[in-house]
Amino acid sequence: MKRRAGRGALVVLALMFAVSGALRIGGSLGTALAENSKAEADGPAEAPAECPAPPAALAAALSDREGRLAAQEAAISDREAALALADEAITRRLTELQAAEEELRKTLALADGAAEEDITRLVAVYETMKPKDAARLFDAMEPDFAAGFLGRMRADAAAAVLAGMQPERAYAVSAILAGRNAMAPKD
Repeated sequence: MKRRAGRGALVVLALMFAVSGALRIGGSLGTALAENSKAEADGPAEAPAECPAPPAALAAALSDREGRLAAQEAAISDREAALALADEAITRRLTELQAAEEELRKTLALADGAAEEDITRLVAVYETMKPKDAARLFDAMEPDFAAGFLGRMRADAAAAVLAGMQPERAYAVSAILAGRNAMAPKD
C-alpha cells in the first residue's frame, strides 16, 4: 500500500510539471501571435465608410423636439421664479401677521389688565360705601352681575350688603354665589 501512495504522488508531480511547461510555452506563443497581428495592423488599412446624411424628416423631428424641450424648460424656469416670488411674499406676510398677532396679544393683555384693575377699584368702592347705600345698588343689579361683585368683596363687607338687600334678591345672589363652583372639578 505504501508503494501505491508513493506512485500517486509521482504522477501528480509529473502532471504539475507538464502543466507548468504548457503554460510557459502557451504564454510565449500568445506574445508571438500578438506581434504578428500588430504587423498586419500597421499595413494598409481601409478608409472608414462615410455616414449617410440623416433623413430630412428625422432632422426636422429632432429640431421640433429640441424646440419643445427648450419651451418647456423656459416655462419651468418661469414657474420656479413665480413660486420663489410667491414664497417670498408668503414669508413676508407671515412675518407681518406674526408681528400683528403679538401686538394684538399685548393690547389684549393691556385691556384685560385695565379691565381687571377697573373691577378691583369698583369692588373697593362698594366695600367702602355704607352697606345700606350699596344694598340699594345691588338690589337694582341683575343677580349674576351682583354676585360677581359680592364674590370679590371682603366677606364682612359682602355680608353687610347682603343683609341690607331685599330678601328675594339676596337669596338669588346667594344661590348664584353658592353654585358658582359647583361644577368645578374636586380633584
